[in-house]
Amino acid sequence: MYLNITEVDSALVNLSGAYPSLCELIDLPETSVEGVACHALRLRADPDGGPRDCAVFIGGVHAREWGSCEILVFFAADLLEAYSTGSGLVYGGKTFTAAQVAALLEGLDIVVFPLVNPDGRHYSQTVKAMWRKNRNPEYSTGVGDCVGVDINRNYDFLFDFATAFSPLSDVRVSADPCDPQVYQGPRPFSEPETRNVRWLLDEYPRTRWFVDVHSFSEDMLHVWGDDENQSDDPDMNFRNPDFDGTRGVDGDTAYREFVPKDDLDSASDLARHFTDALKAVRGKQYTAKPAFDLYPTAGTSDDYAFSRHIVDPDKGKIHAYTIEWGTEFQPPWAEMKLIAKDVCAGLLQFCADAPSTVTD
Repeated sequence: MYLNITEVDSALVNLSGAYPSLCELIDLPETSVEGVACHALRLRADPDGGPRDCAVFIGGVHAREWGSCEILVFFAADLLEAYSTGSGLVYGGKTFTAAQVAALLEGLDIVVFPLVNPDGRHYSQTVKAMWRKNRNPEYSTGVGDCVGVDINRNYDFLFDFATAFSPLSDVRVSADPCDPQVYQGPRPFSEPETRNVRWLLDEYPRTRWFVDVHSFSEDMLHVWGDDENQSDDPDMNFRNPDFDGTRGVDGDTAYREFVPKDDLDSASDLARHFTDALKAVRGKQYTAKPAFDLYPTAGTSDDYAFSRHIVDPDKGKIHAYTIEWGTEFQPPWAEMKLIAKDVCAGLLQFCADAPSTVTD
């Protein structure tokens, strides 16, 4: 059965206790709006060894997408058990050897933050199953849909969407506090949940990969989400106000978001490695594609994570992705367990191949 918020957190605490030499419980600096303490888990063999590149995985951002938490808990538990027993991992038709498992935990820091939005998940599981946002009542009447912020529109990337995007775009974000789905909040990082994610990226400055686990559409998305990609005109970029009012229209040439070709090739390759490994489990075909091909967005975690090194050259480059697992938000548990195996296999392959595809 799906885990409630106490069980998700207990799983992390229990794993840190069961494998103290392989993982560390991370206390996130801020509680949720309703006062719930949040935890992440860092996995690494040889905890006293030198600095390593890091992969950060988050889930449980949208309250109704229940299985994201379970995927990341299972992913951590599988890696820890396999390493400690010197065994490999088998997910359907996809196998990882003991040597591959060892290489992951001995070569990378892997940070999992399975439950970014505990208040929203609790409300979804106990009151309104299709609830998506957090439960912050501050910005409107605090009644019904006029509660909460979409955590995945609250990051600092093209937050002033009314200025940045074309009026012809169908950008999926809203400044209306009563929007039941995509209210962005009053300012970037207004919410403790997004500030916790930002803190993780700052706390682990060698983070080179970031994955936000969502549902649904059976996709592995990479940047950008605001417009189509191009690698020819570096002046056509999200920081250039000359292009305000032109972003987000599919198929036009007025604006396309710049990404260096090496970065785009790396992003596409690693996304395909994920989808190929996932398919090997039981034949499910996920699509690797830019996030904009799903729909135009602003204020999302993946675009923010990748944009950090452009806004501030002192920050390291983070190759950022969003998984959209499954074909419904809350599939029957028997199917969700199979989806978790699919995605865990993809994530292990992602970690195995990431170092060879990264660009500086």
